[in-house]
Formats: sequence, structure tokens, C-alpha cells
Amino acid sequence: MQDLIRKYLKAFKKLRIDRAHGIAPHKPILLISVLQTFQNGINNNQRIYITPELVALFKSNWNSLVTSNHDCRFALPFYHLCSDKFWKLIPKAGFENILQLSASMRSFANLNTAIDCAIIAEELSELMKENRSNEILIQFLLDEYFPNSKGNFNKSSNDQQNMFDDIEKKILREPSEEYRQEIKKLLEQKNEEEIFLRSSLFKREIPKIYNNTCCISGMRIDATVNVSMIDACHIVPFSVSYDDTVTNGIALCPNLHRAFDRGLITIDENFKVVVSKSFKEDETSYSIQTFESKAIRLPNLRSYYPLKVNFEWHRRNIFK
Repeated sequence: MQDLIRKYLKAFKKLRIDRAHGIAPHKPILLISVLQTFQNGINNNQRIYITPELVALFKSNWNSLVTSNHDCRFALPFYHLCSDKFWKLIPKAGFENILQLSASMRSFANLNTAIDCAIIAEELSELMKENRSNEILIQFLLDEYFPNSKGNFNKSSNDQQNMFDDIEKKILREPSEEYRQEIKKLLEQKNEEEIFLRSSLFKREIPKIYNNTCCISGMRIDATVNVSMIDACHIVPFSVSYDDTVTNGIALCPNLHRAFDRGLITIDENFKVVVSKSFKEDETSYSIQTFESKAIRLPNLRSYYPLKVNFEWHRRNIFK
């Protein structure tokens, strides 16, 4: 174990880092954040996925440790750590050649679209799992790369949770127009990480508000593993509305989510299902036609009800 620790202390000291404008802090910040995901029980294996928890840890660690003028960009180290021998990127199907296009990987959106995960060396993941070696690696990164700001480092995940809590409040309580203006500012600032966090938490919050139940079919599955069978569905697509607030979302099972997005079903002014006449299907117990005129389930709190004006937009622009 001691030999392995020394091996990775040496590897972390010799990270391939841009030093043209001062030591770039991106890789050390990402590694500290990954180590924390092992400490917090978020991860326990070699595969490192781009999750809201990891992105939030990266952002909070950046805010507390980085004092230089470098931009906080998650995509840069996640991609460029592949130049260090212990980190390997696994592309999604159809994106196998994307690893050769390093310029495109400066964008968080491109990275998230093209990369399935990173895989770290098995021996490194074993060090990260063990509490003592994990702490040694984090402390080394702090001492080596952030000697003047390491006192600001928060070992707990409080900053990450506070970030999540703040976004959840915006999703649940902020007026749609105010939220849209914030998103437009984030887009102008090219703050893709913040937009990713908001989108991810929208996908988590909407099913919870509907008790993990499809508001049309009533399907509800309590999985014993971390798998969701209910989707958060934007009523007015995010690409049009920039609106992740609760009143622009409903919870649907995957087949009805697709039907809604493709305009095969919509919701009327009385919160009842309307089925399009533009398609045919076999009459079975799974037929979409069986939901015609059915009232959808609504959240317990009236303030969380989907806005009728959003359904009106859907009827005019999506429904066939």
C-alpha cells in the first residue's frame, strides 16, 4: 500500500499541466473532487461519470481554492487528464473518433454528449476507497498546488449541498420569467456547468413532486437500485423556454414522455389528456388511446401545478 501511495504522489506531482500563465489548477481540483466522491460514498469504482455531485464539488472546490485568473471549466481537466497514464476516457457509441478532436472538448456540452465516463487505474481506485490513503492524496494535492488557500478547503460536502439547495429553491419557487433571465445570462457567460446542474436537478425534482408517479398512467415503481422509471418532462421544451421551473414540468413514464414530446398527446385547459387522431395503433391494454379525456394527477401543492399557458403553447406548437 505504501509503495502505491508513493507511486501516485509522484504521479500527482508530475501532472501534465499548462504552466504558461501560472500553474493551471484544473486537474488538481478535479482530482480532489473525485477523491471526495469516494469519501462521500458517491462513487466506489473505477468509472468516473459526469454527475451533478462531481460537477458541484468541482465548482465549490474551485471557488474556495483557486486564486488565479483561470476560468472554472470542468471539461478541460476531465478530457486532458487522459494525457496522464492513470486516466482513460470511454466515448459513447458513435463518438469513438471524438477523442482526436481536443478543441471540441473545451465545451462541457460536447464533453457530456460524447463521453460516457473516464476509467481510472484499478490500483488508484483502491487507494481512493481506503480512507487513510484517500486523505493522504487529497492533502498532497492541497499542499502541492494550493499552499496559500488550502485553509479554505471544506472537507465536508456542505458547499455542494448548499449549491443544490439554492438551485432547488429556484426550480420550485422562482417565477418563470425571472428564471429565464438567469438562464440567458448563464448562456451569455457560457456557464455550461451551471446549466447542467439546473437541468439535472429539474430531472430529479419533478418526479419527486409527483411522488415518482406518471401523472397520466399512474405507473409508479419503487426500485431497489438507483434507477428511475419516471421522467421529468418539460411542457415547453427547454430549448424554447429556458424554463426549468416546476410549473413547466410534469412527470411521465418514458413511452408517454416520447408521445408528449412528439405531439401524439397533449393536456387541455381542464388538465385532461387529449390524444391525437394523426396516428393509428393496435387496441391493447397499453394503447395511448385509452388515456383520452383522463384527468392527470397533480402535485399536492397548488403552487407546483403546471401552468395552463404552457399546455396551451404545447397544444398550439407541438400537438398534431
